[in-house]
Amino acid sequence: MARTRPGDAGAKVLKAASALFYRDGIHAVGVDTVAAEAGVTKAALYGNFGSKSGLVVAYLRERDRRWQEEIDRITAAHSDPRARVLAVFDAYEAWLARDGYRGCAFLNATSEFPDPADPVREVVRHHKTALHGYLRAQLRNSEPGLADELMLLLEGAAVTSVVAQGPQPFDTAKRLARALTA
Repeated sequence: MARTRPGDAGAKVLKAASALFYRDGIHAVGVDTVAAEAGVTKAALYGNFGSKSGLVVAYLRERDRRWQEEIDRITAAHSDPRARVLAVFDAYEAWLARDGYRGCAFLNATSEFPDPADPVREVVRHHKTALHGYLRAQLRNSEPGLADELMLLLEGAAVTSVVAQGPQPFDTAKRLARALTA
């Protein structure tokens, strides 16, 4: 195994874990597999993340950070709040298509960690609350509850797109969102 420079191991582990956890499921992937895929020792993995749970939390936080960057990039092109909201639907569709329609990593993690007090669930709550807050901020002059309805459309389209293995649910959801925000 190639030796890693100090500081490289954490990034390598996180990259490997991200691909493996998303593709195969968190509980299905052991730390041995992550370490081997990353080309580091288990000691390096534990030295950077403390535990598998710490690695899962880091994986979800990194995914949340990348998602936030994607939302910022896609919505920055729009000055109108309604257009920014509709662009979120495009961002969701592009994100899931790029990842092969395996679903929302946050919802997937929720199904694997049923305890509401688990730190993994806290990261998921943060992610979903932030997205809801973004929608609410864009729609602050709209009907109360509209952000809730749009979240249901987004989440429903994300789940349904996995079953459909394609973007059609986002077309429907965006059409409905367009009507709701008109």
